[in-house]
Amino acid sequence: MAASAPTVLLIEDEPQMRRFLRATLRAHDYAVVEAATAREGLAQAAGRGPEIILLDLGLPDGNGLDVVREIRRTARTPIIVISARGQEPDKVAALDLGADDYLTKPFGVPELLARIRVALRHALDRAGESDAEEFAAGALVVDLRRREIRRHGERVHLTPTEYKLLAVLIRRAGRVVTHRQLLEAVWGANYADQTHYLRVYMAQLRHKLEDDPNRPALLITEPGVGYRLRDDASPATTGSSTKLARPGSR
Repeated sequence: MAASAPTVLLIEDEPQMRRFLRATLRAHDYAVVEAATAREGLAQAAGRGPEIILLDLGLPDGNGLDVVREIRRTARTPIIVISARGQEPDKVAALDLGADDYLTKPFGVPELLARIRVALRHALDRAGESDAEEFAAGALVVDLRRREIRRHGERVHLTPTEYKLLAVLIRRAGRVVTHRQLLEAVWGANYADQTHYLRVYMAQLRHKLEDDPNRPALLITEPGVGYRLRDDASPATTGSSTKLARPGSR
């Protein structure tokens, strides 16, 4: 393992899952620190300074959502929630509290690794206080400085609201952005529950930016949660590769 390997803090109470993730992450050149409880996880997060945290919500001494809330009081360390809790309120709550991403068990190894890469890259961008002037994914290229959008080399016109919505998604490309986060960023806090606004404007964006608006490859819906703008470092869909958890495990 390289001396500069990013450190992953794994907060997970199931020994079998910890062993599997430990072996998987180390095989891909990550250093791994482990915690089996919320209390231990918070202590490791404060004391070890990990580059990224993988967090299970179902911990024996507390709710993983409280761990997200506590970490976000003092740190911006990327947090990817991994849990068998597939209910939409859990996903929304974790993301609204500041988690960077959410994976429901079982999930594929390539998808997990891709999500980690995306989260680490965005953390580096924040640390360097650098805003990229150009975003590209597939046939889409956005010049953020000039506010110019091209698809397959052709100029695309967006309304001011469409552009603002796209810009918010670009700033969090590869990660899930909840309905509430999008509505507050584009329309303001008073519109946080007006999800029909998003449906209308996302449909308009897809017609302008997708090759097939009915089968979007860039503007991905996370049902009941929000949207994800795929970037070239993140998977378009969840693969059918090796799974990390059994259906029905916590």
